[in-house]
Amino acid sequence: MIKLTIQDKNNSSWLILFLLFTSIIILFGSLAVGFYEISINDILCFLFRGETAVNDEVSNIIRNIRIPRIIAAYIIGAGLSISGAAYQGMFKNPLVSPDILGVSTGAGLGAALAITLRLPYFMVQINAFVFGILVVSLAYFIGTRAKFGHEISLILAGTMLGSLASSLITVLKYLADPNDILPAITFWLMGSLSKVNASSVSFSLVPIAVGSILIYSLRWRLNLLTLGDEEAEALGIDPKKIRLLAVTAATVISSAAVCLGGLIGWVGLMIPHLSRGIVGADYRRMLPTAALMGGSFLLLMDNLARSLSIMEIPLGVLTAVMGAPFFIMLIIKRER
Repeated sequence: MIKLTIQDKNNSSWLILFLLFTSIIILFGSLAVGFYEISINDILCFLFRGETAVNDEVSNIIRNIRIPRIIAAYIIGAGLSISGAAYQGMFKNPLVSPDILGVSTGAGLGAALAITLRLPYFMVQINAFVFGILVVSLAYFIGTRAKFGHEISLILAGTMLGSLASSLITVLKYLADPNDILPAITFWLMGSLSKVNASSVSFSLVPIAVGSILIYSLRWRLNLLTLGDEEAEALGIDPKKIRLLAVTAATVISSAAVCLGGLIGWVGLMIPHLSRGIVGADYRRMLPTAALMGGSFLLLMDNLARSLSIMEIPLGVLTAVMGAPFFIMLIIKRER
């Protein structure tokens, strides 16, 4: 079992406090970022003296646009990081990401179908959430009935169903009206927070919070899973039960994140690996570190997405630009 020394505990506590303070600074600074310039004085007046202390336009932008978007970016980044950390521990592989079992492509298929049917935006969210969970459920059902290794069979089933969902998305894009439906599907699949509002944040906040709490409650059991199933059983836990709970929680988090912001990749791969390199593999330290780092990272990426150019850059594109070089370096490092 993994043990912490007193020095490790103190160092980790100070690091988490530093990351928390950094997150607060980034959250506050993000209120000033955007096409419409808002001064720090107006932000302070809004936060500490109320909406009446600023003009109606500033109040509306902060309350209805920037606060929901900032919260969305932070909880998506934190949720994907926690989900990725759980998957990497279950499969004992730092190259695993939250979409390894097809949750992202499944959610993308649900969203594309809803957009093709011209359903309201909240139905696009619900469809994405349901289809993401459905694909992973099918992958788990298929994988647990394979005759060979449990972990590899899950990955193969998830890859197969993810490929099928991706093919169906291509069919929907081919049949979609090129004037309005096709651009809407394409833009959603690239990842963006431009349509986020208070109600959509509320819809995704609960499953992300519940899933994150469940994974954190399994933190020491996830530590044991990294040792192998035989060692975990010898120490008194049921690996299949723990793996099912962790997969369920991670899938709920990932589905909720995708339905809120579209397909935003690489966060769940990069951040858990970075946090593991900083604080070690103990999930008691790694999960809060990954959550704080992931939330801050994605919020910074969203700030860049809405400020680098006149046209907003899709958030998934920016994370891919950051993630692809990181993945290459990670592969080279593992080869060495």
